[in-house]
Amino acid sequence: MEHGSIITQARREDALVLTKQGLVSKSSPKKPRGRNIFKTLFCCFHTQHVGQSSSSTELTYKEETNTIAKSDLLQCLQYQFYQIPGTCLLPEVTEQDQGRICVVIDLDETLVHSSFKVYVLKRPYVDEFLRRMGELFECVLFTASLAKYADPVTDLLDQCGVFRARLFRESCVFHQGCYVKDLSRLGRDLRKTLILDNSPASYIFHPENAVPVQSWFDDMADTELLNLIPIFEELSGADDVYTSLGQLRAP
Repeated sequence: MEHGSIITQARREDALVLTKQGLVSKSSPKKPRGRNIFKTLFCCFHTQHVGQSSSSTELTYKEETNTIAKSDLLQCLQYQFYQIPGTCLLPEVTEQDQGRICVVIDLDETLVHSSFKVYVLKRPYVDEFLRRMGELFECVLFTASLAKYADPVTDLLDQCGVFRARLFRESCVFHQGCYVKDLSRLGRDLRKTLILDNSPASYIFHPENAVPVQSWFDDMADTELLNLIPIFEELSGADDVYTSLGQLRAP
């Protein structure tokens, strides 16, 4: 494979994929995150409210009140959705994946890196990693990015169809300023579920299910994914991921 290769190109405004091989935009850049699995990082996104000038104070107040009401309603609806019994993010397990562990895999800074405006780079050994993961696990892409960016990127990245499903930002739980990937909503046994993500904030609800991975940006000598293959090969036969991960974390 061509390590760190550019996989597609698009305009930042609408993330439309061009037919020629080139560059893709990203909705928003990620900052480097620590790797330590025992440290919980909270990513805090400070909301900035930009007020519009108006000659009428009363009109401005009404507009702000209406905006707040809509925001509260959205959060309320999201909360209610995640409380509905029996609602699962994933479909039933296919016959092919019966008995397999489900692995939730992040996109940005785990498998690829997007520049601020123009391109997406594939992490070294990502093709080999995904190919082996597809042989061993039920693989699910789960990213906090918007679908209009992540879906076309994944189309180019996963040409062998390793991912059985794709989940995007709307499937996350917005918790204390973070987009959290709630594994309990997948519809899979948590004892048979793993998550690979560079951001501990993404799996703050289920840190015991996580395999941490160092954030990647542009280091062409990176071998993180290659080094993870034998670890996942060992985990693939686990009856309980909590026990197996506990053994791997033990000093």
